[in-house]
Amino acid sequence: MRLVTYRETVESEARLGVMDGDLVVDVARIARRAGHELPATMLAFIDLGPCALADLAAVIEQHRGRFPAGTALPLANVRLLAPIPRPRKNIFGIGLNYVEHVEESSRTLDTAKDLPKQPVIFSKPPTSVIGPDEAIAHNRNITQQLDWEVELAVIMGRVARRVTEAEALSCVFGYSVLIDISARDNRRAGQWIYSKGQDTYAPFGPCIVTADEIPDPHALGLWLTVNGETKQKSNTRHMLFKIPTLIADISAAMTLEPGDIIATGTPEGVGAGRNPQEWLWPGDVVEAGVESIGRIRHPVVAV
Repeated sequence: MRLVTYRETVESEARLGVMDGDLVVDVARIARRAGHELPATMLAFIDLGPCALADLAAVIEQHRGRFPAGTALPLANVRLLAPIPRPRKNIFGIGLNYVEHVEESSRTLDTAKDLPKQPVIFSKPPTSVIGPDEAIAHNRNITQQLDWEVELAVIMGRVARRVTEAEALSCVFGYSVLIDISARDNRRAGQWIYSKGQDTYAPFGPCIVTADEIPDPHALGLWLTVNGETKQKSNTRHMLFKIPTLIADISAAMTLEPGDIIATGTPEGVGAGRNPQEWLWPGDVVEAGVESIGRIRHPVVAV
């Protein structure tokens, strides 16, 4: 299933929906018509666990092709938001998780040449999240080196505390697309949160594809363009630390909870690694996608 958070109008509240072809089906409304009660927000729905997902799948299948009036809208007529517009906690970011990116970073960003022996973990605060088509802020008083990184995002579906790699994927609710925007000249004494955690630096969407529809998250193409020119093109099979390793490593020390997000790292092709280096500027348009999930598009604007 492809789950979204959407608004019918600028003034209306954010609601949970299911993308079904060119329609968005409102979860709470369609469930009520079928005699069920399901939440109207993504986090509340994830909190309910697998039973809610099974109930929703049954309701959608029951009404597919004849959704009752008021329960479905054309996708073109709604505004998609970030699937989780306001995460409860910081996004867990993973640095240096593709071999070629380790090499390009060591040349240009003063990181180590050797492959990491453990996942490199940083975070992006909830206020960094924006949804499809929202603007990435460029403040030239703060940065002259605004960079891009396309990533597969993992959304947790249940509490994971000291889980093994063997059980880690059973804790995943679904997957999405995330762009890790970075102000490369804002790293401070090796710390990355100021560089990567600024407002609008986590474009996220357009949907969450539930884990049952992604049989192998390590076989997905991912790409990013700037102004239509391809900058990154790779596959998640090139991850240095695979998703079960990331979940096991983080949960060994920090409890992962339903709705938590892990951004799993980026492949080669970032602006800092190019020769000459390239940066984002107001007027640019960044587009990124992951196979089987979708794409997001964002203009860069001066603030």
